[in-house]
Amino acid sequence: MSGEGGAGRGTVWVVAGAPGAGKSTVADLLLRRLDPVPALLDKDTLFSGFVAEVLSAHGRSYGEREGAWYDEHVKVHEYGGMTAAAAQIRAAGCPVMPVAPFTGQLRDSDRWRSWVAELGGDPVRLVWVASDGATLRARLGGRGRSRDSGKLDGFDAFVARVRPDEPPPVEHLAIDNRLGARPLEEQADTALGRV
Repeated sequence: MSGEGGAGRGTVWVVAGAPGAGKSTVADLLLRRLDPVPALLDKDTLFSGFVAEVLSAHGRSYGEREGAWYDEHVKVHEYGGMTAAAAQIRAAGCPVMPVAPFTGQLRDSDRWRSWVAELGGDPVRLVWVASDGATLRARLGGRGRSRDSGKLDGFDAFVARVRPDEPPPVEHLAIDNRLGARPLEEQADTALGRV
């Protein structure tokens, strides 16, 4: 499977879905299948330590990784940095794979189109990792990360906000990672076969 785009731009492979949906696992499966291999931009790898410092400096809880304050003061900068880096990387022809929830970018067609333009235009492929409340509760609780505490403390509001089982209204490749779904390897092969 080719990971290159047209007009000298590398393809952007956006891997998105709710926190705890399994985006990193799906990204790893895709990275092993795409040729050339995209440059990986994982939000948690890039910003986790920085976010912890920002939260601490503002007297916020370490587990506050969702909500209005976080969106306004942290997430906007995380996503802005990832978008700028992805656009810069692909401009030279290298495919790139940003991995993050990207909830706001996915829920509105106009916002999606605007974000694709910020990324440098097509080709941008959205891989959406579907989940549900029961699966997220099991995964977030099972991985035992203190940065998930805010999500678990207000779990119902968190699920209502991220809508893990509602597909985005834009073209995407769906990977079902709910408990009991068919093997991810098979789904990745099927999804990439449709590109």
